[in-house]
Amino acid sequence: MRNSEIANLFDLLGSLSELDGAVVYKVIAYRKAAERFRSAPESIERMAAEGRLTELADIGGTIATKVDELLATGTMAALEKLRAVYPDGLVEMMRVPGVGPKTAKRLHTELGIDSTDALKAACEAGHIRELKGLGEKKEAGILEALQAGGGPRKHVILLDHALERAEALVAMLRAEPGCVAAEIAGSLRRRKETIGDVDLVAASDDPAPILQRFAEHPGVQDVTALGDAKASVVLHDGMQVDLRVIEPAQWGSLLQHFTGSKAHNVALRERARSQGLSLSEHGFAPVVGGDAVPCATEEEVYGQLGLQWIPPELRENQGEIEVAAAGTLPILVALSELQGDVHAHTDASDGHGTPRVMAEAAIARGLSYLTITDHSKAVGMGIGLDADKTVANMKVVQRTAKPLLSKGFYLLTGIEVDIMPGGLLDLPDEVLAELDWVVASAHGRRGQGRDALTASMIAAAEHPSVDVIAHPTGRLLDGREPYDLDVEALIEACARTGTFLEVNANPKRLDLRPEHVRAAIAAGVKICISSDAHHPAGIDVLRYGVDCARRGWATADDIVNTRSWPDLQALRKPTRHFGPGPKMSP
Repeated sequence: MRNSEIANLFDLLGSLSELDGAVVYKVIAYRKAAERFRSAPESIERMAAEGRLTELADIGGTIATKVDELLATGTMAALEKLRAVYPDGLVEMMRVPGVGPKTAKRLHTELGIDSTDALKAACEAGHIRELKGLGEKKEAGILEALQAGGGPRKHVILLDHALERAEALVAMLRAEPGCVAAEIAGSLRRRKETIGDVDLVAASDDPAPILQRFAEHPGVQDVTALGDAKASVVLHDGMQVDLRVIEPAQWGSLLQHFTGSKAHNVALRERARSQGLSLSEHGFAPVVGGDAVPCATEEEVYGQLGLQWIPPELRENQGEIEVAAAGTLPILVALSELQGDVHAHTDASDGHGTPRVMAEAAIARGLSYLTITDHSKAVGMGIGLDADKTVANMKVVQRTAKPLLSKGFYLLTGIEVDIMPGGLLDLPDEVLAELDWVVASAHGRRGQGRDALTASMIAAAEHPSVDVIAHPTGRLLDGREPYDLDVEALIEACARTGTFLEVNANPKRLDLRPEHVRAAIAAGVKICISSDAHHPAGIDVLRYGVDCARRGWATADDIVNTRSWPDLQALRKPTRHFGPGPKMSP
């Protein structure tokens, strides 16, 4: 069985178990197993046969036994028992905003609804409101979500996963004798948030051995094409990867062409045509006819057109060609320029590390400061801090921070405080004022429409103790559409109040989106790139936040945490300027 097939069945087992009221840890175990199997770099079937499944994180003996059963029989007894009670269509219904497992079960038991189509028909007929505890408003919300395309979402390949696989393959190619160069191309090189297929290019005078080695890589499940200059494979996680190999003299032409985007390349071809030239992956040729002259580097391609070399992240035909023609492209922010991380969690809320452990992880990554921003209580799920616990946690962080400060590292107190309807914050003003750093965020719309939610976010930006609005649109790339929010109005409010906006580097979020980053910078709003780390290794996702900011044309000057902690103070609201060091309790 393919990894994706095994993963899908464990996902289904988790969802049906949730419908059946199984204990939470069991549901979580099934879903974690599905995630591990879907992203595994080698065959789960082979790992099971070799008794190595428990080498994967989160996979224990019980899950491994179920995999063995699945591979032997094609199914699992636990799954078939649940399928006999609950139709698979209920799982699709659970993914519709406003329909959780309890509601889906009621809809099936009381109204016989067993699919999203049946659910939509019931909403349109007014049957949902007839159920006690649901009502007309709930019915309208479900129908709105269905009409807006809510419901089952296709599995998407996120940037971090695609990049991890592609970088491993490129490293293998570069190590091959005869490989002059190898690089990621396509949307992945442009660092798009989600990826379809992965394109790789390599340069060699002898392509055959490189293509053969690529096809034989242990991460490859199927070879769909293997020719003289190109190979296409499917990895065990279901991702398709195409490799093209060309002679070194053509390297720049091919790399530029297959990096794209399509709109960017069309604009380049039009510019070439105005010069009497035709541009393709083979190089430049006279429009009137003649052989193409290849370019060995991308700089040659852009130079022939009278342009600066354009960073891949900007190649979207959004003004970059005109700016490159004027020679004024920005120097984009680099990961090495980040000096601190201003959004991270500990085991005081839903994190998996003490303040000391998180600080050590930041130090190990070359950072000079870290803010501890655990959740306030309104986030729900019993993980947040009330006022008393926030103060107590602040003192724990301060005690941890003192010995680190003597070594030049700032461990700072903070909170990720929830924005409530009307813009009220989930903690008293006097508590917020005591903290070194305040992140404000909305975890859900809480029944608010566009205008009300926008007003709440703006009110939070206006609060004198709020430093930054985090992940403003609330999107999850693999599971939740962004909130209906007037981002432009929020940007205006942040520009007026001196509030920062966050690029959340979690690859499932990458929120702000690049176009909003660019708009914020144009309005004079400064940006934070934050990991939102919940465990020590989570700090590593900062690289994806940098990618997102670069796609929004951000320079180091636009990003506040490219500065030292003392230097960052000069950019804050006057009410948040504490001087060069953290606030310390006596």
